[in-house]
Amino acid sequence: MIVSFAFASLVLIALPGPDFALITRNALVGCRSGGLRTTLGGAAGLTVHATAAAMGLSALLAASSTAYATLKLVGVAYLVYLGLKSLLSAPPDEVAKPARSKGHWFAQGFLSSALNVKVALFFLTFLPQFLPTTGSTLFVALGLSAIFAAIYVAWFSGLVLLVGQVSGVLSRPRVKAWMERVAGSALVMFGIRLATVTRP
Repeated sequence: MIVSFAFASLVLIALPGPDFALITRNALVGCRSGGLRTTLGGAAGLTVHATAAAMGLSALLAASSTAYATLKLVGVAYLVYLGLKSLLSAPPDEVAKPARSKGHWFAQGFLSSALNVKVALFFLTFLPQFLPTTGSTLFVALGLSAIFAAIYVAWFSGLVLLVGQVSGVLSRPRVKAWMERVAGSALVMFGIRLATVTRP
């Protein structure tokens, strides 16, 4: 069961999405530290959904039209905000590494993940398939969620290291500006896609 869950989790994590765009962008703008802190923030955001699913709170989200619409709206607004912020960044000759607090990158990753209604629905529909029919499902659910988070951190940490390996090319002002705009466009598109997600 654990091997099947881990493999399925890896496939789902590897699919390009908002986290991929945000972590890549922050690894470029904030260097390795920014990317890794965003990754840890995203993993922390996952625990919110995992815990909610394990306690049955995600079912309430799926059942309540108001709660679902509210979370989706906030999540869409945040992704679009991040995307537009990148698109409206400084022109190529003015791009510089911004001074950010250590918590800034973590907070971006956390909010992007915690406000993503697709992640909530994923844990609602995917996690129960691997839970036992009898016994304490809460601890099993939290254990599986920890595995998911560990795979998430490992995968995106690898992405951050990869970005670091080619940072010599990516750090050129014009290339960095172009990458920021690509990442910004991707975040806006993911926000629009999130707006079309319907309850199961």
